Amino acid sequence: MVVTSQVDVLAFGPHPDDLEIGLGGTLAKHVAQGHVVGLCDLTRGELASNGTPEARLAEAENAGRVIGVAWRRNLMLPDRAIGSSPDHARQVAELVRACRPRVVALPYWHDRHPDHLAAATLVRDGVFNAKLRKYDAQGEPWQPDWICYYFINDTGPASFLIDVSDYYEVKRKALACYTSQFSRATGAAQTRLNSPGFSQLIESRDAHFGALAGVRFAEGIVTTDPVVRDTLLKS
Repeated sequence: MVVTSQVDVLAFGPHPDDLEIGLGGTLAKHVAQGHVVGLCDLTRGELASNGTPEARLAEAENAGRVIGVAWRRNLMLPDRAIGSSPDHARQVAELVRACRPRVVALPYWHDRHPDHLAAATLVRDGVFNAKLRKYDAQGEPWQPDWICYYFINDTGPASFLIDVSDYYEVKRKALACYTSQFSRATGAAQTRLNSPGFSQLIESRDAHFGALAGVRFAEGIVTTDPVVRDTLLKS
C-alpha cells in the first residue's frame, strides 16, 4: 500500500501487529463508516524472537487489507531505538503533513514494553512539530483536531469506549495474519505472544470494556483533551 491521499484517521503502531491488538476493531469500524484510514508502523519488529522483518511487513500488509485501510506505511525506524534520533520525529511530522489527518491515534503512554512508551513520546512530539511553521520538515504545517491514545498491553481508565462488537471478527481475522508472532510453528521460540492465553488476554480486555458499556466488545481510548457533550443526558 502506498500513501496516496489525505486521511481522516492516521494510526501509529510501534511494531507490526500492535495496531491490531489495541485498535483493530475501531479501525475496521471507521473504515466501514466510510472514513479514510491510514496506518503507520514505526519499525519492522526486527528484534522479535520470531519472524523476519520481511515476513512481518507482509503480514502487516495483509492485515491492513483485511481491515480495509487506504494505505499502510512502515517508517523502518530501528527496533528498540525508537526516538533515538531527531530524524525520527521529523519523519512522523512529514507523514502528518503529507496526509493531513483529522485525528491521530498512538499508543498509551503507560505500557510494560519500552518501545510502546518510546512510540507514545515520539509520535506526540512529531505531531506537535508538524504544526510549527518554522520546523524544518517537508510539507505544509498541519495540526490534527486531536490525538487519541489506545492500549496495547497495559490498560488504565479510558476517557471513552468504542463499541466494536460488529467488527470484532474483522479484528480476529487481522490478528490471524500475524502467523509469525501468534502461532507456534516448528522451531519457533516460545513467547508471550504465541502462548495459548494471549488471544484470550486481548479478548478478555475488550470484553471487559464491552461489559462496562453494555455491549459485547469495546476498545478503550484515552485523550488528554476534554470530551464535550451537549447535555447530561446519556443519549
